[in-house]
Amino acid sequence: MVENRVQQVGTAGLIGAVAGAALAAHRGRAAAAVGSLTGAAVMSVAELVARSRQRPGEIPALWSRIAASGALAAPVGWAAGQLTGVGPVPVATVSGAAAGALGLRPQKVLLGPVIGAAIGLGLRALGRGGEVPASVAAAAGVVGFRVTSALVFRDPQVSLLAERVAPQDVPFVVPRASQTRYVGTGYVQALAAELGGTYHADVADVGIVASLDELAGPSFDPAGVDPLVREFYEHTTRFRLDIVPQWRPWVLPGYLLYRTLLARPLGQASVPMSQREAQHGVRSRIDTISGVAEDAITVRGWIRSDADTGAPIYVGIYTTYRHDGRGYVSVGFPLPQASFTATLAPALRPDGGLILDSRSEGDQPGHYLTYIDPVTGELTPAAVRGFAERLEVYVAGGQVRAEHSFWVFGLPFLVLHYRMHRKPGQGEPG
Repeated sequence: MVENRVQQVGTAGLIGAVAGAALAAHRGRAAAAVGSLTGAAVMSVAELVARSRQRPGEIPALWSRIAASGALAAPVGWAAGQLTGVGPVPVATVSGAAAGALGLRPQKVLLGPVIGAAIGLGLRALGRGGEVPASVAAAAGVVGFRVTSALVFRDPQVSLLAERVAPQDVPFVVPRASQTRYVGTGYVQALAAELGGTYHADVADVGIVASLDELAGPSFDPAGVDPLVREFYEHTTRFRLDIVPQWRPWVLPGYLLYRTLLARPLGQASVPMSQREAQHGVRSRIDTISGVAEDAITVRGWIRSDADTGAPIYVGIYTTYRHDGRGYVSVGFPLPQASFTATLAPALRPDGGLILDSRSEGDQPGHYLTYIDPVTGELTPAAVRGFAERLEVYVAGGQVRAEHSFWVFGLPFLVLHYRMHRKPGQGEPG
């Protein structure tokens, strides 16, 4: 604990030293040296105070995080000024825009450059006797936006929940990460080697959950679920899937960029962009790991890939857990040294279908992006409150169907339409 505190304060001091030097560099080397010492002292003290007031499992106070973001922006602004020679208005505008983009919410993306430009204009007016350094403009743009954002947006769409906690403290997170930069369809096999368990590929007659009864609770009675829907969840590999994506046009340019730069290089979460792509078909299999814990199956990995190319579409680790007498489904999507988890609450449709929804009055459902320490296994989870999904699985005309709907910041952007067909020779519901 003491060692961690020393490391945290030392890192903050280093950031402050670089920031102080950048902020004072325009006054000469002596001033830069004094600025470096001052910055190191200020940031070290700020970090020490913030950490001393931090409760176990909490993240540092907002004011200390804003100060750190401003300190990080200062040397970037200094470098921009040295390379381009631009004034405070463009530097502050770009800094505000970058801070707004990191906020993800569309309103913040739009507000960032506006706040940055306003701060830049103000600095230019104040510095009529001399040019305001780019380092000052960058730090002011970031800090100004973050302060304004904290005052305007009281409901953060992405917020850190805890820092370096044990997996059992956050049961809504699936703590499975990829140890390499590529996840891919071989992930479960690699995970088995890491855990020391027995890997089983493409297991026959197995489901993404062991039993829907694990989801029982005051607001959900599994006995009301249609037998065919229950069979799909408990014996998923008896079925093959067809998928038809329905994208909102406004999101396609951004999704194309995401898929090109992130999804395909990661081998994870690469949804077809059109019905034409989806016509290739989906190969669905479940790989399992046993022999790690007392359960016969420790890990269930549902892997969906393009039937023609074998390229991964989704690699999800499916789990169920209980909290306060209620059952939940948590799906973890492994990422390099991290995991993106969707925790969903069950509900019944009037026709016997099953609804799994991330929006709930409870404190468990939601989406969580979590960094996983590769050495200690400790988790640093963030709630992605701007993302929501709802999955409805039901029977129509004797066939299992599903609609999987997604929202970002309250805006609907995608519906995946599924049809599940029983494979030849597979058993009937029992």
